[in-house]
Amino acid sequence: MAPLKMHASVRTVRTPTPLAAVVWVALLAGCTAGPDFRPPAPPGSAALLAAAQPLHTAPGGAAPGQAQRWAADMDMAAPWWHRFGSPPLDALIDQALVASPTLTAAEATLRQAQEMRAAQAGATQLPRVDASAGGQRQRMSPSAQGLPGEGRSFSQYSASIGVRYTLDLAGGNRRALEALSARTDYRHYQREGARLNLAASIVATAITQARLAAQIEALQAIVQTQEAQLHITGERLRLGQAAHSEVLALQAQVEQARAGVPLLRQQHQQSSHLLATLAGLAPTAQGLHSFTLNDFTLPAELPLVIPSEWVRLRPDIQGAQALLHAANADYGVAVARLYPQVNLSASLGSQALTTGALLGGAASVWSLIGQITQPVFNPALPAEKRAALAALDAAAANYQGVVLEALRSVADALRALDNDAQALAAQTGADAAAQGSLQSMQRQYALGSASYLQLLIAQQQVQQIRTDLVAAQARRLLGSAALYQAVGAGWAGAPQSSHGS
Repeated sequence: MAPLKMHASVRTVRTPTPLAAVVWVALLAGCTAGPDFRPPAPPGSAALLAAAQPLHTAPGGAAPGQAQRWAADMDMAAPWWHRFGSPPLDALIDQALVASPTLTAAEATLRQAQEMRAAQAGATQLPRVDASAGGQRQRMSPSAQGLPGEGRSFSQYSASIGVRYTLDLAGGNRRALEALSARTDYRHYQREGARLNLAASIVATAITQARLAAQIEALQAIVQTQEAQLHITGERLRLGQAAHSEVLALQAQVEQARAGVPLLRQQHQQSSHLLATLAGLAPTAQGLHSFTLNDFTLPAELPLVIPSEWVRLRPDIQGAQALLHAANADYGVAVARLYPQVNLSASLGSQALTTGALLGGAASVWSLIGQITQPVFNPALPAEKRAALAALDAAAANYQGVVLEALRSVADALRALDNDAQALAAQTGADAAAQGSLQSMQRQYALGSASYLQLLIAQQQVQQIRTDLVAAQARRLLGSAALYQAVGAGWAGAPQSSHGS
């Protein structure tokens, strides 16, 4: 039967006759109030993403800096962090997926939603059966009824089984169960989103830790060369070949560089604490791997971005769609309340003055009750329907907002990949030039045509460029991880559940 449609206006309805009630029941049987849910169409943004997606990334001369290619046949359900080729990273993420309190809470919330759905299904799809037994002691006085005689006391015992069931004529119970199923799916998507976000946070923190370790090493080397340069300038000052202002300028440069080492070391230590916490361990836990850039390999393949696919894969989009589904079902519940409600109840039992007589046929009692209720004037019901429709509109707008934000994150990740690859290629060229200059200066120093001070300056330039190079390498790794996360890689997709119709 076609979905029921109701107008929001309130009109006075006459009390239905028995014949009219029968007609109502016949018309409503098997119907479900409200519109059936249809998933939104995928975003029509293929052209936008195609414009943001380069054909290939620029190669670089230093690992991780090779060119990456786009793969249309990539297994998107596989854990994408394995593509970085880092066993310590894989082990840490495996530890986090087991011990993270965030995931434990998300799992418990999902179980709660599943049990609430099961409770609602049992309460609405099956009749309720109750068994009762009781006894009472009474005293009757004939004088209360104007009769002569003395009062007498007696005991009365009863036992019965009662059955109650509400016919879901307008489909309100089915819609309510559908809404709970959709919210259960939302909790599932929340758990999967938390799992992927946890993995992405660990990858980003590990890469950041590796960058900091390399930059600390380079900055310490810069400090050493500057200290040697300051020592030589001090000797030149003693011999009258340098000005005091030159020594002071170099001393300020040394102290400024030396001050940067503790700041980088603090960030490195904080990254270690964060990795431990993400893995469900104490911040000062011992035995955690300290990551370096050599622990990572730049993924050779990147997922080809197809909007219809990543919309299905991203847990946040699927979660927003589940909330939209729930709001649609809630609207059906509000519509169903405008239609007649039929309640059936029956009981079978016995009453007797002695427990032994309860099993006798003469003590049996039974009842069968049917009741139909049609709202005639209830101002709250139309208002509830309008409120449910407003909630549906809000859920639709929320879904659109989530999709737009996802589009932005994918477009940003695609652009960052190409820009970071070009920046790394340029930085690699600068590093190669600095290394060549250092080698030339070393040969000149060996031949006596260059001073030790000139050699120190060349070494310092190499370390300064090295600091920028490792930052560019880390951005390239982070960009690949951001794209995997943006397209929703790393999980199998939507759960197989039935919402009803």
